[in-house]
Amino acid sequence: MRQIVLDTETTGIDPKQGHKIIEIGCVELINRRLTGEHFHVYINPQREVEQEAIDVHGITNEMLADKPTFSQVADDFCSFIEGAQLVIHNAPFDVGFMDHEFLLTGKKPGFTATICTVLDTLTLARRMHPGQKNNLDILCKRYGIDNSHRTLHGALLDAEILADVYLLMTGGQTALNLSGNNSGEESGKSEGIRRLAGDRPALKVIHASADEVKEHENRLDLIESKGGSCIWRHPAE
Repeated sequence: MRQIVLDTETTGIDPKQGHKIIEIGCVELINRRLTGEHFHVYINPQREVEQEAIDVHGITNEMLADKPTFSQVADDFCSFIEGAQLVIHNAPFDVGFMDHEFLLTGKKPGFTATICTVLDTLTLARRMHPGQKNNLDILCKRYGIDNSHRTLHGALLDAEILADVYLLMTGGQTALNLSGNNSGEESGKSEGIRRLAGDRPALKVIHASADEVKEHENRLDLIESKGGSCIWRHPAE
């Protein structure tokens, strides 16, 4: 499963008033693991950035003067997100801006939904923590994520932080490497199955105590309560 955790920064809050995207930041997850692949670009909106927006993200008009326009980066952006599930905090905001920008390039209304699916982590957080604040800073505190380096909003930094939040909200990184392969120069080399000598003593089997089994079941309950896929209870057929 390929997911793209995405965030944008803009000139203001409403594309219907002519506001535009000035930064896009994306990080890639495959099977719930960060791959290191990302997409990041600053964009010349060809209009002034409102001071209220600058106070939030710190991106000035002067910084954007020599940057490409959205139409110049649109193809690369589409190629990066196409076919993925977008993971966005307050998705209607970002998708609304994306669709507005795509429309200006000649795409049909609602273009984003034709190439991606979207998961809104704000909606997920509100369902998991009803009646509580669920902005990104609050979620970082709730899940023990250090965001002390986040003094201003930035699309790529926020996407990286949101990826950590999303994984913890939904049960962590579940794709474990059980192959036993080594990294580095030895990676990919197979030595076959090594048989132990027949005169070795039998290994001692230590069974879990009743308390340990109970703790294990409690942990599985917690994973399932957060929307995680509990493979220990539901192994693939």
